[in-house]
Amino acid sequence: MAGAKIPEPRQTLDPEMVAHWLARHPDFFEGREGLLQQLKVPHPETRGATSLLERLVHDLRGRAETAEWRLETLLESARHNEAQYRRIRELVLALLETESNDDLGQALARELSERFQTPSVALWCPSSLSDGENTPPQAPRQVLDSAAETRLSALLDGRASRCSRLSVTDWKRLLPHTKVPEKAGSCALTRLTLGEPLGYLVLASPDPDHFRASLDTLFTEYLGEVVSRLLVRHAPPPHDTPRHA
Repeated sequence: MAGAKIPEPRQTLDPEMVAHWLARHPDFFEGREGLLQQLKVPHPETRGATSLLERLVHDLRGRAETAEWRLETLLESARHNEAQYRRIRELVLALLETESNDDLGQALARELSERFQTPSVALWCPSSLSDGENTPPQAPRQVLDSAAETRLSALLDGRASRCSRLSVTDWKRLLPHTKVPEKAGSCALTRLTLGEPLGYLVLASPDPDHFRASLDTLFTEYLGEVVSRLLVRHAPPPHDTPRHA
């Protein structure tokens, strides 16, 4: 019939339907291995196509390289954590061997400098911890006065521990026994307490990025807890009260 509409050829299958069907029949290629070799897929790195088997090999190699990189990252992290643990362990053991608060302060300065690249330390404690000592405290110990108390409290800004920039003025005031840098540095502060206020521990570096504000303060807080207990242990006994007849 003139003008009759010629039927269109049957359209190919919907790719999504094919993919869905293959996902439901993963054993379809069993016994049809030759078909797998004939399939072509886009090449992952260049234009053109490659065989399905070659693409699978390429993808598996990429996954193996990714897994190897992740494993190496985990091993590197484990090695770092082990080294950090050993440094902390050696630091704490050295502090436990001290016999006085002066020894404690000097061991802190030595161990932190050698093991943690922290060149300057100050240990500010109230006079009550040194009233019974025969000689004034030796650096890095300092007797806490109202000016230092006010500034240290302001730097902590209500927190128990904090990393912060340290201006040249603050360095002169809070680490008077050390060389003052030409420019602002950085510090890690922690409040020392053990049932009562015991002072402050200051770790300082002339490098403004050594103690960045974003750094975690867990180590500083832990070190402060150890130092607080040793300060109390080494503190001289209070003067005996004279007895009346």
